Amino acid sequence: MSSTNLQTRNRILKSACALLAAEHGKAVRVADIAKQAGISRQALYLHFPARAELLIAATRYVDEVKNIDERLAASRSAKTGAERLNAYIEAWGNYIPEVYPIIKALLAMRDTDDAAALAWDDRMQAMRHGCEAAILALKKDRALSPDHSPKQATDILWTMLSVRNWEQLTIDCGWPQKHYIEKTKLLARRILVSEPASA
Repeated sequence: MSSTNLQTRNRILKSACALLAAEHGKAVRVADIAKQAGISRQALYLHFPARAELLIAATRYVDEVKNIDERLAASRSAKTGAERLNAYIEAWGNYIPEVYPIIKALLAMRDTDDAAALAWDDRMQAMRHGCEAAILALKKDRALSPDHSPKQATDILWTMLSVRNWEQLTIDCGWPQKHYIEKTKLLARRILVSEPASA
């Protein structure tokens, strides 16, 4: 891809993200994104033939701009499953407030907008893979609670780290972000990590 095409593509994605964050859950039209990016709708379709493809690319663009790989480095390089679990909770839990306006928009749109639903599902499946990696690291260490299969444990962690739970605890209940992270780590450890056998 030429540098001009890459610049145009990034301008489109930046415009899509800005509109998603600004529209508070109202459907964002391709025409609006094109106008914000300063190009024609036809030019936009040369980069993104389908609206769903555009919204998915926009959410991935946010991950790229926010350097999600660097944020996940501590989790991916953790020496134990318990360390990986803690690092993943910190990385994702602290990422939510930074991308919340876009997440909130997709959540509001997903029930009536197939493209938004696909973009939302794409991101949530990526997050689920991170949960699964932490659980499998616990299993490898033989530190996963015998109360759950790896799939059940992944389901539990994925649900614990849902945006809805973060929203309810930090916004509705007024928990400080640091408190949310610490309590989530504590809860995850109690539910998912097996206690070492007593001597």
